[in-house]
Amino acid sequence: MARPEFLSLKDAIAAHVRDGDTIAMEGFTHLIPFAAGHEIIRQKRKELTLIRMTPDIIYDQLIGMGCASKLVFSWTGNPGVGSLHRMRDAYENAWPCPLTIEEHSHAAMANAYAAGAANLPFAVFRGYRGAELAKVNPNIRSVTCPFTGEELAAVPALRPDVAIVHAPVADREGNVLIEGIVGVNKEVVLAATRTAIVTVEEIVDSLRGAVNPNACVLPGWTIKAIVHVPGGAHPSFVHGRYDRDNAWYKAWDAIARERDSFLAWMDENVLRSGPEAFARHAGARA
Repeated sequence: MARPEFLSLKDAIAAHVRDGDTIAMEGFTHLIPFAAGHEIIRQKRKELTLIRMTPDIIYDQLIGMGCASKLVFSWTGNPGVGSLHRMRDAYENAWPCPLTIEEHSHAAMANAYAAGAANLPFAVFRGYRGAELAKVNPNIRSVTCPFTGEELAAVPALRPDVAIVHAPVADREGNVLIEGIVGVNKEVVLAATRTAIVTVEEIVDSLRGAVNPNACVLPGWTIKAIVHVPGGAHPSFVHGRYDRDNAWYKAWDAIARERDSFLAWMDENVLRSGPEAFARHAGARA
């Protein structure tokens, strides 16, 4: 089986992310691939459909810089702080470009990723009973179980063109180790139809001896590109390496509230910067 390529972040995004792609960038509370999102912004990708269970600041930045035309999600906000001002401005005022949204529950999206990973056309689960979300989302439907007659919720499988996740470590064979909260990182990589990119804190000769019971290993054949980006999840955290930068999340509320302050910050900290800016946040082992 083919091994993934080891690329620079610039080359990985240039080779695998295209205008108009459907992209899922996952990571639940930690392992959020901020560095990869910033490189997409620097390369000025447009008309992206962004999928994420919990779009937070990295999607606020992508939307605010005009990279996205659609958002598929199950919760959105700046965790513990408030709204995503750039996402709201795009949806409510079409700035810097119009944004359409498709909202689901967490259960729906988790099951939809699992269905995509299994190459199934849709996910079936118990959910949405008594909820009104189906009235505004035509992709929430129901099916009748052929065995019990029970009515169940159904949503289309999530099959992004490109999956991007962050992880603590990869070996030189291209196998990737995820520790801590795994979330849907495994499923989104397996669900990708064209490419999976993994940014990592560290590259080692072998994962042998490094795997504990609360870990997930993505084998190299599931991944197209691995990128060494120490600190690449900041301001989110990486279990056992560095902590969540809570002050950064709080500061973002004021930065993103107005268009001018947002654009000035992005110009200084993203457009004129690069992956090396993340290195200072890396843990001692990176």
